[in-house]
Amino acid sequence: MLCARRLGGFGAGLRVRWVSTSWSPVGAAFNVQPQGRRLDLFGERRGLFGVPELSAPEGFRVAQEKALRKTEQLVGRVCSAPPGPQTVLIFDELSDSLCRVADLADFVKIAHPEAAFREAAEEACRSIGAMVETLNTNVELYQSLQKLLADKKLVDSLDPETRRVAELFMFDFEISGIHLDREKRKRAVDLNVKILDLSSAFLMGTHLPSRIEKHLLPEHIRHHFELAGDHVLVDGLRAEVPDDLVREAAYKIFLYPNAGQLKCLEELLSNRDLLAKLVGYSTYSHRALQGTMAKNPETVMQFLEKLSDKLSERTIKDFEMIRGMKMKLNPQNSELMPWDPPYYSGVLRAERYNSEPSLYCPFFSLGACMEGLNILFNRLFGISLYVEQPAKGEVWCEDVRKLAVVHESEGLLGYIYCDFFQRADKPHQDCHFTIRGGRLKEDGDYQLPIVVLMLNLPHPSKNLPTLLTPGMMENLFHEMGHAMHSMLGRTRYQHVTGTRCPTDFAEVPSILMEYFANDYRVVHQFARHYQTGQSLPRNMVSRLCESKKVCAAADVQLQVFYAALDQIYHGKHPLRSSTTDILRDTQEKFYGLPYVPNTAWQLRFSHLVGYGAKYYSYLVSRAVASMVWRECFLRDPFNRAAGERYRREMLAHGGGKEPLLMVQGVLQKCPSIDDFVNALVSDLDMDLETFLTDSK
Repeated sequence: MLCARRLGGFGAGLRVRWVSTSWSPVGAAFNVQPQGRRLDLFGERRGLFGVPELSAPEGFRVAQEKALRKTEQLVGRVCSAPPGPQTVLIFDELSDSLCRVADLADFVKIAHPEAAFREAAEEACRSIGAMVETLNTNVELYQSLQKLLADKKLVDSLDPETRRVAELFMFDFEISGIHLDREKRKRAVDLNVKILDLSSAFLMGTHLPSRIEKHLLPEHIRHHFELAGDHVLVDGLRAEVPDDLVREAAYKIFLYPNAGQLKCLEELLSNRDLLAKLVGYSTYSHRALQGTMAKNPETVMQFLEKLSDKLSERTIKDFEMIRGMKMKLNPQNSELMPWDPPYYSGVLRAERYNSEPSLYCPFFSLGACMEGLNILFNRLFGISLYVEQPAKGEVWCEDVRKLAVVHESEGLLGYIYCDFFQRADKPHQDCHFTIRGGRLKEDGDYQLPIVVLMLNLPHPSKNLPTLLTPGMMENLFHEMGHAMHSMLGRTRYQHVTGTRCPTDFAEVPSILMEYFANDYRVVHQFARHYQTGQSLPRNMVSRLCESKKVCAAADVQLQVFYAALDQIYHGKHPLRSSTTDILRDTQEKFYGLPYVPNTAWQLRFSHLVGYGAKYYSYLVSRAVASMVWRECFLRDPFNRAAGERYRREMLAHGGGKEPLLMVQGVLQKCPSIDDFVNALVSDLDMDLETFLTDSK
């Protein structure tokens, strides 16, 4: 069956005219222009992702009504059934019936090229969201779960995954305030609605350009910005522009305080605090960190302070190097300011290592990179990627590729839809979307996961495949790490499938893939010049990897500052001073470069919405990924036994197991805060082998 589908999926006559080397079928499929769908006058239109109802925008209404009817039936079942393991299964089926519409609609509303589909998906999101809000305040539903968890004998009889999922559902109820009396419950619902509105408004405000009268800006730098009549619009920091004055102007104008945005942030933080206190937490941070690896804000701050202390000397040296380069290029104005590090550290990297991205692009065709991923997954997990031909109506754009993920003995594991290429109105972000979570169904079959990976790569042409910069290649590996987490997270419950796990653990598999992407033994397997077939020289890979360590301590220090600011904003309220004064003080303590008067960077800190009290998560995930790399793959990145151990102890559980227990299973020890800190700091050390290799 798979073989027949595989042969059909590759399509006849796939070839790469400009390539003088040969690629595997998966590599070839990504190195050619899409040929368009074969003419099919009579074939059935299957609908997006194979969902029959979604062959037209109107189908979203059909799908959501079907999900809502099923929800009502399941609520009736769970409320009338005696408490037991079946309670958790029904709750999960309830969650799945809603998520299968909501998750799909969440993707379609931002990614589909047709406005009618986007609008229908947006309406479906609102409808399902309203149902979720109703369920979160359904006391009878809550009590059916409470009866299970209140019965010690029943709880003790549950297997660990079932017990954890039951507790997670209960946590979702209680953070919505369902355990409160009627008046407080209504207050919690009102606060949730207000927080959603404030979050949306703040997020929109973080991206709005700043306006300044044209005559206030020196004439010779105006061309760097968009002109609008008598005004100049500044929509970003222009961090990579060589002209110091342009970067300074962009920084001061883009970050100039906006009174409306400031009020919005203050209200958002205040309402989050009120909600947290209402449902029984001392701060919003305590509420947000429940169930994470860190567990509480005290641990997070201890981690950040220890990391900051360990980085201190390295950061000072980095700033001295950056200051020296600024003095060399601009002796008249050598004071180091916050708008300087991104540009001058880039100059330092280029000067020391000659790691200009354009030198690497010919070796990183998209097909070569996909072939590299296929080789890596096959060696580590026994998995292969096969390109399949989508049915009519199954994809939203003809250049979307569909991958079947197949295990050598377990068979088909799931599907990855690769939406890799640029198009008008497509969001400029690289991300992973869960469309359908994996779960064990009542009939014993496994519901296969479906995900989308979205990138923004240039299209291949008749004479040129899509060529990736090293950064694009690393991003591809990163996002594929999320996809493999989804494919290999073979959980019984979709509520904890794949990437549905605590935020400070969710990035571990994706960041770990970055280590593979920067290892010569891995890169050598696939990085070949698209015209000559020549392999990427080892010293070029070494230079690229070491160039990333130039001024890296200052980069990590900046992340520590952001994470600390996030914790303080979501800590004890009322805040001790204004958000801008807190920004100034925190920048002085955790970063070191001076605060610039009349700026308010926090008003552009969009992560305060999606990562409120959890911005530290990226640092913790990177520390865990570093430890896993050193423990399992540093000696041999293709070690099958290590790959199976990593899958068994970590990927297979999704969010169905305590994250620290998963980490402990891989590392064979429970890491301390010092271990997390040391892992991040050790990654900053230069590799002696690089210099030995380059000197030969």
